[in-house]
Amino acid sequence: MAIDIKKLLHSIVAHGASDLHLVSRSEPQIRIDGKLRAVNLPILNGKDIEEMTYSLLTERQKKQFEENLELDFALYLPGIGRFRANYYKSLGDIAAAFRIIPTEIPNLDGLNAPKIYKDIIKREKGLILVTGPTGSGKSTTLAAMLNEINETEHKHIITVEDPVEFIHQNRRSVFSHRETGSDTKSFATALKYAMRQDPDIILIGEMRDKETIEAALTAAETGHLVFGTLHTNSAPGTINRIIDVFNGDEQGQIRAMISTTLVAVISQVLLPKHGGGRIAVPEIMVTNHAISNLIREDKIHQIYSQMQLGQGSSGMQTQTQVLEKLVKSGMVSKSVAMQFANKPDELKVKINFS
Repeated sequence: MAIDIKKLLHSIVAHGASDLHLVSRSEPQIRIDGKLRAVNLPILNGKDIEEMTYSLLTERQKKQFEENLELDFALYLPGIGRFRANYYKSLGDIAAAFRIIPTEIPNLDGLNAPKIYKDIIKREKGLILVTGPTGSGKSTTLAAMLNEINETEHKHIITVEDPVEFIHQNRRSVFSHRETGSDTKSFATALKYAMRQDPDIILIGEMRDKETIEAALTAAETGHLVFGTLHTNSAPGTINRIIDVFNGDEQGQIRAMISTTLVAVISQVLLPKHGGGRIAVPEIMVTNHAISNLIREDKIHQIYSQMQLGQGSSGMQTQTQVLEKLVKSGMVSKSVAMQFANKPDELKVKINFS
C-alpha cells in the first residue's frame, strides 16, 4: 500500500529536512544538515512510488514525463509548503527527489551574508554569478539579494527559472516570474524577449548553454543587472567554464565581454557545523581593473593571486581564508574543512592539519 505523499512531505518539512528521495528498493530517505538518513517506513517498490508521485501531477505533466522520462516542476501544497520536484527513471521504475523551498523569503542579514553583497547589488548593470554544486544554497543567496533590492529599490525584476522557486511579493519592486516550459520555451528565448519587457534586473536560474550565456552577457553589457548560476566551485573556474562554452575563434570576444560586464563571482558550499546545522562558505571575487585585464589577456590562472591580495575594502576572499577562520573559531572541524576544500594543500598548512 502506497504512503500518503502529502502527509510524508508535511512530516519532512516539520523535521527540518531539505530533501526527500523516493527510490524503489529503499525506504524513503531524507536529507538533514547535508546527510541522508532513512525514514522509518516500509521499503518502496516502483508501483508504490508511481501511485504516490502521480497523485501530484496534472494530466499534462504526466504526458510530459512519459514522453521525456524526466520532469522538473514546482509544487505548492497549501498548509504544507513549496517544493522543487524532479521525477526520473531508475532501472525502469519511477523515482523522485523533492527539495523544500522556504516560503519565507530570506534576507541578507538573516543569512549573515558578507557586507559586499549589499554593495554589488546596487550596480546598475553587469553580471553577478552565484555558483556551487547542487544543494549549496545558490537559490537562497540569490533570493536574499533580490529581497534586499525589493525592500530598497523601485525596479522591474524578471526571473527565468526551471522551475520557479522563491516567489517574491511586490514591495518596492515589481517581479515578473517566468517558468520555462509553461511561461516561456527556454532560458535563451526568455532572455531574447526580456529586452522588450523593460527590465532593470534579470535572474537566470541556470546558465546551461552557449545561447543563454551569450544572451546573459549581452543583457549585462546593454545596461541591465543580470544574476545567474553555474555549477562551478571557484571564481576562476567559473570564468573558464563560460569561455570554454564558445569556439576558439569566439573566445577572444567573449573574454572582452566578460572583462567589462562581470561584477562578481560568489562560489559557495554548505558545510556541517559543530553542534548541527550548516554554514555557507563563500569564495568572493569582485572584478577590479587588475582582474579585468587578466580576463582580457587570457591569464585566468593569475586571478587567484589577485583575490589573495585584493582584500580590505574590496570584499574579496578565498575559500581557504574563510575555512581557516571557521576552523580557528571552532565552528567547523579540521576534517570537514579539508573534505570540502578546493585547495586542500594550501588549507592544510594554514590549519596545521595532520
